[in-house]
Amino acid sequence: MVRTSVITGSASGIGRATRDLLESRGERVIGVDLRDADVVADLATAEGRVAMVEGVGRLCGGTVDAVFAVAGLAQPSPVTVAVNYFGAVATLEGLRPFLLGSVAPRAVVVSSMAALHPVDDQLVAALAAGDEIAALARAEVLAKDLEHAGRIYGSSKRAISQWVRRHAPGTAWAGASIPLNVVGPGVIATPMTADLIATEEKKAALLEIVPMPLNGVAEAVTVARLLAWLGGVENTHLCGQVIYIDGGSDAVIRGDSVW
Repeated sequence: MVRTSVITGSASGIGRATRDLLESRGERVIGVDLRDADVVADLATAEGRVAMVEGVGRLCGGTVDAVFAVAGLAQPSPVTVAVNYFGAVATLEGLRPFLLGSVAPRAVVVSSMAALHPVDDQLVAALAAGDEIAALARAEVLAKDLEHAGRIYGSSKRAISQWVRRHAPGTAWAGASIPLNVVGPGVIATPMTADLIATEEKKAALLEIVPMPLNGVAEAVTVARLLAWLGGVENTHLCGQVIYIDGGSDAVIRGDSVW
């Protein structure tokens, strides 16, 4: 049976690579993005999130086998919070009813190894509380602070990783036989990172911050392959895991602290 997947952020980067990989395997993909997608929707807005769910509903026939919440931004601005956290949560919660009709439903979120870096505790707390107004206001303050503006991205990624950890074992996900997990990429060659790795000097400087001793910067398809497995029928028991596909960044940064 051909599986049907929904991929947000399907027009470029990891989302595009995942779409291409699944379609090359004969699977059906409903892409969601700001452009060049089956469903055009802006996940930074409440209206766009509703449009996403309605658009997928019209195309999927009532059932989806896998949801890949890939859409994300890395701008030091409030819109990053809106997409990376609230857009991802809306994707998972809004599309979950369509997963219930699948014989092997799966859901995966793309976070980042940036979640391991220092974050803004006030912003993470507002996100955990689901308070979008407060979270956007805090992000606005951080965006004006050159020293800490970069924490907006990592904070949004830590918060969505924590959301999955807290919800995946619950009745709505594990209780409904839906494995829900996270991947945390390191530095991936995508349009989002193109300027950061445009020269060998820039790449070396970035890898000082994000050490990737195993094979360095990765191509988007590397992450797509992991996403495809997590969203496939073989994955029956991973639950609430944050899997870092980062060339070793997690091991270097956290070491034994995971215990």
